[in-house]
Amino acid sequence: MKAVMIQGAGSNVGKSLLVAGLCRAAKLRGLSVAPFKPQNMSNNAAVTADGGEIGRAQALQALACGLEPITDMNPVLLKPESETGSQVVVQGKRIATVKARDYSALKPSLMAPVLQSFHRLKAQHDLVIVEGAGSPAEVNLRSGDIANMGFACAADVPVVLVGDIDRGGVIAQIVGTQAVLNPADNAQIAGFIINKFRGDPTLFDDGYRLISARTGWQGLGVVPFFPDASKLPAEDALDLPTGSTNGAFHIAVLVFSRIANFDDLDPLAQEPNIRLSMVKAGQPVPACDLIILPGSKSTRADLAYLRAQGWDIDLSAHVRRGGHVLGICGGYQMLGTSIADPNGIEGLAGNDPGLGYLDVTTTMTGDKTLTRVQALHCQTGLPMTGYEIHIGKTDGPDCARPFAMINGVPDGACTSNGQISGSYLHGMFSDDAFRAAYLHGFGLATKGVTYAAGIEATLDALAAHLEQHLDVSALLGLAR
Repeated sequence: MKAVMIQGAGSNVGKSLLVAGLCRAAKLRGLSVAPFKPQNMSNNAAVTADGGEIGRAQALQALACGLEPITDMNPVLLKPESETGSQVVVQGKRIATVKARDYSALKPSLMAPVLQSFHRLKAQHDLVIVEGAGSPAEVNLRSGDIANMGFACAADVPVVLVGDIDRGGVIAQIVGTQAVLNPADNAQIAGFIINKFRGDPTLFDDGYRLISARTGWQGLGVVPFFPDASKLPAEDALDLPTGSTNGAFHIAVLVFSRIANFDDLDPLAQEPNIRLSMVKAGQPVPACDLIILPGSKSTRADLAYLRAQGWDIDLSAHVRRGGHVLGICGGYQMLGTSIADPNGIEGLAGNDPGLGYLDVTTTMTGDKTLTRVQALHCQTGLPMTGYEIHIGKTDGPDCARPFAMINGVPDGACTSNGQISGSYLHGMFSDDAFRAAYLHGFGLATKGVTYAAGIEATLDALAAHLEQHLDVSALLGLAR
């Protein structure tokens, strides 16, 4: 029962992908392996079977291990609601919403549940592969740290440091990290990896030897850029899917400032007949067949953001042209006539007018819905799988035309002509049969893409990629 931790010399160096690949490689070697991330910050969450939530990356890593995601795999999840505050989820349950400065005072108390979850996982598996967050080089955050070296030292887990050569300056990333860490933290680091190399990796041989000589750490390999990474669900909004650029059916997605659970879009990006445009701040909404308003961690704030971009004007023109609109979760709430937050659950208390395309109203409540569901799509009559992760109750006349039925209870709403629809169901497009039928309703012929099988094949390919370019045996041998 051993563990090893992957930390980064910076943010977005590819830790999550490396851990997923190493988890699958260890599984293929016959090990019982589990992922673990002490603290994550993401609005792209997964719902666990026991009704909790964890970071989407840990759900993918669990899949790589052949495991059902559980809350112990990510005991602390921070979900940003503003530039300065986040919702704090501990072992799957929301405990508070705090400002960044106040979180520093809360953080030391979270080490106990982090270690509790870690030791439970470690007792059940041969190996736990741990992912850090951000970088240990942020030594100004070292006091009370639970995400990187604070955890590694408390749990006595050896660390492998990852540098991103695609950004440039990878020698300084790794050697500089050693320079700023204290001796005890440096003693936890046993090796390093160079990630995202493009071209001939032998061209970096001198740099690789220099890093090893300067740090005394074991080099475990140079990993070339993995081109199929985009086929796996992304956790970071910086990695939003782009899809085909020449598909016959054009979908535009509004990228909110607090976009949440955007992995809803990944299956659509895999469809070769779909052109998926991610519309970001300052960009107009292009002429398209379908506009999707995705989930949001802060619905009223993102509704104001939508209007500030002028997207409400573009949306109105799209609807006048006969274009279709789908709102998912927060996007569904925005399509109604009003959104009330009388207790200030998502921000300042207040009531804002919605976009007015659906005759429904939403009131934010303190209760959070977290559940996996089996539903029935009303238009096609097909079963579909998904999950709910939201606060707020939505009611109104258009709810008499629901999007789906969940255990006999209506979900969502549609206009009488079916042009505008909304639903609380995330993950619906991962269901191949439903996705094909939904798109067929627009006259689009799909290519029979099997999304889940594609994820499994990509994880196998990622494991083979790491086995080829890393000394996986030596890396796993560092675990203790």
